[in-house]
Amino acid sequence: MNTLLQSIAAGRAVAREDLGPLLALFEPGDQEALFKAAYAMKLKQVGPKVYFRGIIEYSNICEKNCYYCGIRRDNRKVRRFQMTREEILGAAKWAHASRYGSIVLQGGERQDKKHAEFIEDILRVVKRETNGELGITLSLGEQPRDTFERWFAAGGHRYLLRIETSNPRLYAKLHPADHSHAARLQCLDDLKAIGYQVGTGVMIGLPDQTLDDLASDIEFFRERDIDMIGMGPYIVHSETPLAAEMPDFAEKARGQLDLALRMIAVTRLYLRDVNIASTTALQALDAQGREMGLQAGANIIMPNITDTKYRDAYQLYENKPCLDENAALCRNCLQRRVESVGETIGFGEWGDSPHFQKRTGS
Repeated sequence: MNTLLQSIAAGRAVAREDLGPLLALFEPGDQEALFKAAYAMKLKQVGPKVYFRGIIEYSNICEKNCYYCGIRRDNRKVRRFQMTREEILGAAKWAHASRYGSIVLQGGERQDKKHAEFIEDILRVVKRETNGELGITLSLGEQPRDTFERWFAAGGHRYLLRIETSNPRLYAKLHPADHSHAARLQCLDDLKAIGYQVGTGVMIGLPDQTLDDLASDIEFFRERDIDMIGMGPYIVHSETPLAAEMPDFAEKARGQLDLALRMIAVTRLYLRDVNIASTTALQALDAQGREMGLQAGANIIMPNITDTKYRDAYQLYENKPCLDENAALCRNCLQRRVESVGETIGFGEWGDSPHFQKRTGS
C-alpha cells in the first residue's frame, strides 16, 4: 500500500483494481497517507478554496417511502411542513447578501403539477431578486423530463440526485417495490442531456454493503461522467425499517466515519476534478467531521440556512447537528472551521465543477 500511495503521489493514475484495496486501508497510518495523497490531488485539480452552498430544506412532505429515510411517507411521527414562497426567498436573499455563491433547494420528493409550478416560480424570483448572481442547485428527487427542463429554463443549473447505491440488488433492499433503479438512472441521463451540472452520491456503510459495492459506486460516477458528488455515512433513524438491521450502530459509528472519509479520498484520487461535498452527516459522527472531509479531499460545504423553527422536522437521520444554530451563527462557525484547516472560502463564487467545465467547454 505504501508503494501504491507513493506512486499515486508521484502522478500514477489510480486504476479500477486499486479502488477496493484503497478503501480497505483502515490502519491509522495508512489512512493518514491516503488522505494526504487525496488532499494533494484536490489542491492540484480544484485548488484550496471551499465553496458554500446554502441549503434551504424547504419542505419535508414526501411521496416516497424509502426504508432508510426519516421523512419517509409512512413516518407518522414527523411534523410535516412547507416553507412559504416569502420564507424561501428571504433565505435566498440572505445567502446572497452573505456572499454565498450558491444555494441548494432541497425537499421531500413530489411530482404533482402544483409543486412543479411552485419551484419554477421560486427559481425565477430568486434569479431576478439576486440579479442572476446566486447559483441554484436543486435536490428534489426524480421528476418527469419536462419538469427538469422547465426548472432549468427558470434558473436551476445544478441538480443533485443521489443514486444511494449503484447495486440494483442493494437498491431494492432500500426501497419499496414501486421504486425503480432504472427510473433513477434515466433521470440522471435526462439531467445531463438537458445541460445541468449533474450530481449524485451514495450512502456509505449500509447493511450488507461491501467494499466492492463502494468501489463499483466510484466506477459508476466515472462511467456516468458525474460532475459533483454528495455522499455520506449511513446513519440510522429509529423510525425506519432499515434501523432494525443495524441495532449496534453506536458501536460502529467510528468505523462509518472512517469509511466515509476513505470513500471521499479514493473518489478524489480516481475522479480528480469533480466537486465533492463534505456533508453534514460527517459532523453528526464527529464534531470535526466536516473538517476531516475537507482534509480527505472534499471542497464543498452546505451550510444550513433554513429557519430554525423547521429544522428539527427535517431529519433524514438522527442526531443531525446544528438544529438550533441560525444561519448567521452557522456561517461564522463554518468560516472558522474552514480557516482552521488552512483553507479559504470562495465567497461570491459559484464554484462550478471543473469537471463540468472541461466536459462542456464552458
